[in-house]
Amino acid sequence: MQKDQKPKMIWPLILLNLHVAMEAELKDTTENSLEVTSSWLNDCSPAAPVGNGSLERYYVLNQTERMAIGSILFLTGPITLLENILVLGIICSSATLRRRPSYLFIASLALADAFASCFFTISFLDFHLFCRHDTPAAYLFKLGGVTMSFTGSVGSLLLTALDRYLCIYQAPIYKVLMTRQRALLGLLALWTVTAVISFLPLMGWRCPTKLSPPCSNLFPYVDHRYLACWVSFILVVLLLIIVSYTLILWKAHQHEASVTGLQGQARLRMDIHLARTLGLILVIMVGCWLPALSFMLADVSVNLRPDQQRAFAFCSTLCLVNSSVNPLLYALRCRDLRGELCQMLGRLCGSWRSRSGADDQCREERSNCSSSVDNEERMGRYTVSVCKEVDQRQHNTAEQ
Repeated sequence: MQKDQKPKMIWPLILLNLHVAMEAELKDTTENSLEVTSSWLNDCSPAAPVGNGSLERYYVLNQTERMAIGSILFLTGPITLLENILVLGIICSSATLRRRPSYLFIASLALADAFASCFFTISFLDFHLFCRHDTPAAYLFKLGGVTMSFTGSVGSLLLTALDRYLCIYQAPIYKVLMTRQRALLGLLALWTVTAVISFLPLMGWRCPTKLSPPCSNLFPYVDHRYLACWVSFILVVLLLIIVSYTLILWKAHQHEASVTGLQGQARLRMDIHLARTLGLILVIMVGCWLPALSFMLADVSVNLRPDQQRAFAFCSTLCLVNSSVNPLLYALRCRDLRGELCQMLGRLCGSWRSRSGADDQCREERSNCSSSVDNEERMGRYTVSVCKEVDQRQHNTAEQ
C-alpha cells in the first residue's frame, strides 16, 4: 500500500512546481515588455542635460504629452484628409464647378489642406513620437513639405478672400476681371512662390552652425532669419485676409443702411448673419494660427525654454485643426457644391436601390438633400444684387 501511495504524492508536487515556474516566466516576460515599451516612449527625453549642438534638445515631450499629441494627430489627420479629398472629388467631377474661379480657389485650398494632413502628421510623428534621427537633407525635405502645405493653404484663403472682395466691390464687371484663365494663372503663381519659399532651407538657406545658435529652437537646421521671413510673410497674408473680409462686411453694411421698410429689415438680418459668418471665419483662422506664429516670433528673438517648446508642439497641431475646419467653412456651405454632393449620393443611392429595392427611402433622401438652402450663397447673391442697384443709382445720378 505504501508503494502505491508514493507516486500519487509526487504528481501534485510536480504540478505545483510547474505552475510556479510558469508564473515566474510570465512575470519576467511582462516586465521585459514593459521595459521595452518604456524605453521606446522615453528614449526621446534624455536624462542628462544636452548641449546646444545636440539633436536631443529638440525632443522635449514626455510620455504623457507624446501620447496626447499622438492621439490628436491620429484622429485629426485622417478626418482632414477624407474631408478635403471629398471636396476635391466633387469639384473635379463637375464640369460646371471646374469652370468657376471661386471653386478653383476652393479646390486649391482643399489640395493644400490634404497635403497638410499627410506631411504634417507623418513629419510630426516621425520626429516627436518615433524620434527618427534623419539626415539634415531628409529632415528639411519633410519640413519643406509641411511648410508648402500650410503656406499654400493660407495663400488659397487669400485668393478666396480677394475673389469675394472683387465680387462685392466690382460686381458689374466681376466676370470680366476674374476669368478662369486668370484664376489658373493666380494659382500657378501661388504654388510656384509657395514651393520656392518652402524649400529654401533645403536649397541652401539653412543654419550655418547646424544645430547650435543662431539655429531655431523649434526646428533643427533652420536659420532664425529664414524663420523670421516666413512668419512675416504669413502674417502679411493673414492681415490681407482680415482687411478683405472687413471691407466686404463694411460694403454690405453700407448697402443695408440704404434700404428701408420691411425689405430693409429682412436684409438687415442678412447683414447680421453675414457678419457672424465672416466673424466666425476670422476667429477660427486667427485662433488656430496666432499661437504657433507667436512662438515662432519669440524663437527669433529669445532662447525658448523646454516648456515653451512643448507648448509650441501643442499649438502647432491647431494649424492642422484649421485645415480640418476649412472644408466646412468654405466648401460644404456652398449650395452648388452641396448640390453636386447630393447628386453623387443620389447616384450611389440609385445603384443601391437597384439591388435592394428601397425606392421610397432614396427618393426621400434626394428630396431632403435638394431642398437644403445655403445661407452664405444667398447672402452673397443678395449683396451682389444690392451692389448692382447702388451702382445703377449712382450712374443715373451722374447722368442727370
